[in-house]
Parts: sequence; C-alpha cells; structure tokens
Amino acid sequence: MNDLNDFKRTEHTARIRETVRRIVTYTMLTVWGIMVLFPFYWMLLTSVKSYGAYNSEYIPKLFTLSPTLANYLEAFTAVPLARYLLNTLIFTVVTTALMLVVTVLAAFAFARLNFPGKEVAFTAFLSLMMIPSELVVITNFVTITDLNLRNTFTGLILPSVTSVFYIYLLRENFAQVPDELYYAAKVDGTSDLRYLRRVLLPICKPTLFTVTILKVIECWNSYVWPRLITDDASYFLVSNGIQAIRESGFGRENIPAMMAAVVAISIPLIVVFLLFRGKIMEGIARGGTKG
Repeated sequence: MNDLNDFKRTEHTARIRETVRRIVTYTMLTVWGIMVLFPFYWMLLTSVKSYGAYNSEYIPKLFTLSPTLANYLEAFTAVPLARYLLNTLIFTVVTTALMLVVTVLAAFAFARLNFPGKEVAFTAFLSLMMIPSELVVITNFVTITDLNLRNTFTGLILPSVTSVFYIYLLRENFAQVPDELYYAAKVDGTSDLRYLRRVLLPICKPTLFTVTILKVIECWNSYVWPRLITDDASYFLVSNGIQAIRESGFGRENIPAMMAAVVAISIPLIVVFLLFRGKIMEGIARGGTKG
C-alpha cells in the first residue's frame, strides 16, 4: 500500500513538473515570438497611418482606427520603386538560374565522375568556405571594373553564379544515391548528362528546391555588392533603392510612405518563406544526412 502511494505521489510530482516545464517553455516562446514579430507589426502599422496622424502622435500608438493605403500609392509614384522591384526580379531570376546550372554540374562532377586529384580538388574547394566573403569583394570589384561592367546586369550577376556551400550540399545529396543506379545506367549506354537529368535531379528534387529558394532569398536581400558596383539608379536593386530613398528627403520626411515601400519589398520574401518553409527544412535535412 505504501509503495502504491509513493508511486502515485511520484507520478503526481512528475506531472506537475511537466506542466511547469511546458508553461515555462511556451511562455518563453511566446515572449520570443512577440519580440521577433513586433518590428514587422510596427512596420505594417506605420505604413497604414496617414502622414498627419503619424506626426501628431507624441506617444506612438499600437493601433490605428483610420488605416489608409495612400502611403503605398505615394511610395510607387514619388520614387521609382517599381523599377527597383523589376531590377531585383531580373537579377534574382537570372542569377538563380545560372547558379543552378553551375552548382548542379559541379556537384555531379565531385559526386560521380572519377578524375585524378578529385578529393584534393574538393578539399581545396571546401577550404574556400573559410575565406570571409568581404575579402573577395575587393578582387571582384577590381575585376568587374577592369572589364567595364559596372552599372550593368552582367556585373551584378557574374560574382553570384556559384556557391561553395550549395555545391557541397548538392554533392552530399547526390552521393546518397546508390552507385548501382549509376553503373546500371552506364551499362545501358546512358550518358552522364542524361543520368543526371533523368535520375539524380528527380531524386534530389527537395534539395534542389531548397537551394533555389535560399538563393532567391539571398539575391533579393543582396546589398553590399550591388551597392559597390552600381551608382546609376537605373540599376538599383530594392535594398539599394530603399537605402537611397531613406537618404533622400522623401524617406526622411515621410516615414509612413517609407514604411510602405519597405512592406512592399518584404512581402514577396515573407510569402515565399511561409509557403515553402517545410520544403526548405526537408532539403537541408536530406543534404546533411548520410546513408
């Protein structure tokens, strides 16, 4: 009888501890979530406040009873925001497409082809990940300038068409496919490119999807390189365009319209991430799992 009572007390204590642990965990997650999401909420709230209402608030309000979309209209008419969005779309699509071609072929070569010094070359290639990207910017800037490619889409795109990390991720994913499939395809007379297109790419589609989405996000948020290589507003991307707007009188004076511009360029990435976050995590997990 005493053993039964002790067991019940132990079980009751365990339930209390588990309940307390869950309460603490969810409380911390809630606080963290509010801290992360509040800047986005404040940005969206400010973008729908009128210019007069915003300037009349001595103490900022956490809501508005008279939202307006006039700031979005002004953001697209007072500055060439649509041009910045178009430039970014062109840059993102072309860069991502070229990057996929380069990284897929490089990853396939390291994963399936046999050539002298392959492991040494791959090790040396991976060592490039240890070099800070800031060190390469100077070399790229001098090269692009010498080629007279400043203020061109070619100059914007060329330094971004490859990625050591994405090649490594795809190479590890390709290496998980059994060698027997490759040897069987070669016996049937299948070329390497046909095997890559018909076998590897369909099997590794989640990782390819992840690489594509991550590259799109990277291109859309690109700032340092476009800032260095372009001083012509006709080639500004959204990140540089927003910086130019902020530095101008328009961005400093009309904060609600400035926030409307920021919301306009943020929404595409937020939607893409929310729609495909599951596939992104699945692809990363597959790329980092052996066997």
